[in-house]
Amino acid sequence: MKITENRTYDEISVGDSAEIVRISTEDDFYVFASASGNYNPMHLGRVDGDGDGATEAVAPAMWEASLISAVLGNLLPGPGTLYQSQSLIFHERAHAGDELLTRVRVVEKRPPNRIVLETRVERCSDGALVLDGEAEVKAPPKKLVFNDLEIPGLVIERHRHFDALIAQAEPLAPLPTAVVCPEEARSLGGALLGARHTIIAPILIGDPAKIAAAAAEIGASLAGIEIVEATDHERAAHLAVDLVAGGRAAALMKGHLHTDVLLKAALRKENGLRAGRRFTHVFVMDVPGVPHPLLVTDAAINIAPDLRTKVDIVQNAIDLAISIGIEVPKVGVLSAVETVNPDIPSSLDAALLSKMAERGQIRGGMVDGPLAMDNAVDLTAARTKGITSQVAGRAEVLVVPNLDAGNMLAKQLAYISHAEGAGVVMGAKVPIILNSRSDDDKARLASCAVATLHNARLHGLMPARRAAE
Repeated sequence: MKITENRTYDEISVGDSAEIVRISTEDDFYVFASASGNYNPMHLGRVDGDGDGATEAVAPAMWEASLISAVLGNLLPGPGTLYQSQSLIFHERAHAGDELLTRVRVVEKRPPNRIVLETRVERCSDGALVLDGEAEVKAPPKKLVFNDLEIPGLVIERHRHFDALIAQAEPLAPLPTAVVCPEEARSLGGALLGARHTIIAPILIGDPAKIAAAAAEIGASLAGIEIVEATDHERAAHLAVDLVAGGRAAALMKGHLHTDVLLKAALRKENGLRAGRRFTHVFVMDVPGVPHPLLVTDAAINIAPDLRTKVDIVQNAIDLAISIGIEVPKVGVLSAVETVNPDIPSSLDAALLSKMAERGQIRGGMVDGPLAMDNAVDLTAARTKGITSQVAGRAEVLVVPNLDAGNMLAKQLAYISHAEGAGVVMGAKVPIILNSRSDDDKARLASCAVATLHNARLHGLMPARRAAE
């Protein structure tokens, strides 16, 4: 929240009001636990706090009350305000993911400098009153103006969403996976890690000498793992597709070869992996501080997609989001602007995709666009721009205009926001695990988990549930 200026006692009148809207997250509750010392497991999203077999993630009552202090300290009266008293009555419980409206209204002025305000916190989804009370504050004695106030950012926890996906995938039967050219340490290590976690059952296809050298480099054993000899990358890719066509493998995994070599084999006309849609790439990003996995598409395959291709990009992303447990994915179609501009083709495509989803031509998710990046992922930014929709400020899938934008967005999230991305190619008969050479073990393992979960949903092997649970 950007603070501009406060309001002194003389500038305030009875009836003045101010409000903020905020989505509560598990991270908020962990920060509160750390700051307050209250480790009540009822508030911790990965713990069953009352023994009923489910996690609660109930918002701490005093965290809810702290939202009132945010309005008082930031808006009315604003900087320089000091609390004198606060009464509180708690009515309903809020949980992680709830959107909360906090409002204060001046009911009395007490000279020389006291202000009495009615205070309320409501749940936006149904208008339920979470808490109310009355605050008395000392208004700031002088006018203060701020350009901006910087608060250091906090990285609460990494890999929360990846850990949840891996935990969902581990109980499933290992996915038979043709791993193409795992001839260096990282690509081989990722496949073997997936095997150790019983997420995939790898079949290694490539140069046996190079695979053995990579195993020796990382100190790994290849005992019990099938190796199919192919000293040429193109031949290895075709052998891998043969394994899928013959029913021996149910996924492909890229090793140490060029992506276009692998995809060319998958797209071949005879016994290839075409399934009626364009091949599209999806990053499942684990972004610290974001309360759900964030899918970014297409950042790796389609360079300048036309509208027809974007339909497949959106539908493939929705299908994958459902597979990892997002029941009704919220899809934000990005452009530089949030209004349709005939001079910006991406804004026209976004509007058409949104309308196509309304008419059932894209199924399974809510699609809105055009949206700029800020109002796609930040509720305050969306409200500031006057955008009202179920997607704006809450997008779980980001559809970019072209490969340049997608690649930049994914790498910004990785290198500035400390995110990691699991990569999967959709649109084929089987999922294709596509990792970057720079991906670490967690990202490679999460990619295997995403592919396994998608395969399981397609074959009715597991019920859908929220990935953030």
